[in-house]
Amino acid sequence: PDAPRARRRASRRPRRRLALFSSLSRRETCRALSSRRRAAANMAKGKKFRAAKVKSVKRVVHKNDPRLQQTQKKNDKKTEEKRKAKEARNVQQTPTSMFFAHNAGLGPPYHVLMDTNFINFSIKNKIDLVRGMTDCLLAKCIPVVLDSVMSELEKLGSRYRLALRLAKDPRFLRMPSYLERGTYADDDIVEHCRVHRCFIVATCDKDLRRRLRKIPGVPIMYIQARKYVIERLPEM
Repeated sequence: PDAPRARRRASRRPRRRLALFSSLSRRETCRALSSRRRAAANMAKGKKFRAAKVKSVKRVVHKNDPRLQQTQKKNDKKTEEKRKAKEARNVQQTPTSMFFAHNAGLGPPYHVLMDTNFINFSIKNKIDLVRGMTDCLLAKCIPVVLDSVMSELEKLGSRYRLALRLAKDPRFLRMPSYLERGTYADDDIVEHCRVHRCFIVATCDKDLRRRLRKIPGVPIMYIQARKYVIERLPEM
C-alpha cells in the first residue's frame, strides 16, 4: 500500500512546478528556478553573515566599561580628587591649649580615658588602676569611663564581669558618649580626644594607639612589664 502513495507524491511534484511555469519555455523555467535558488542561498548567507557580525560586535568591550582596569583607575582617581576637595574645605580648628606638639592643657589631676582591654589587662596583670596611674605619673589621676566602654563591657558577657564590676567603681568618673549610642568605643575615645585635648588615653589596642598618634598633644598610657608606661607626655 505504501508504494502507490510514494508514486503519487513523486508524480505530483513535477506537475506543480509545471503548473507554475506553464506559460514559459523549458529553458526559461530552468533559469527562473535557478535564480530562485540563488536568491534563497543569498538570503541564507546574509542571515549567517549578520549573525556573525552581531556576535563579533557583542564580544568587543567598550572603552569606558567599568570592568576595564584603566576605567577603574580613572574612577578611583576621580573619587580621590573629590575626597581631597571636600577635605580642603573642612579645616580642623587647632585648640588654644596647643603650642605646636606641646599641650598646655594637660596638668594634674590627670584625667585618664580607659579602654575596655586596658581594664581587662590590668586585672590580668594584677595592677590597681588608681595606684598604678599615680606611680606612673607621680600625680593625682582620675580614671574616666565612657558610656560606650561600659556598654561594650556589658555586651561581652560573663567573661568580662569582673572588668564591668571594676568599671563601676565610685572613684572613677563616668562621662557620656559624644557619638550615637551603639557606636564602637574606640571611635568614641578618638572623638573625645579630638575635641578636648585634656585627656590621657589608656589602651593596649595597637590600632587605637596608631590612630591616637595622629592627634597631636594626646599622651598614651599602656601596660609594659606589669606596670603602666606613658608615651608622649610633654615635660612641663
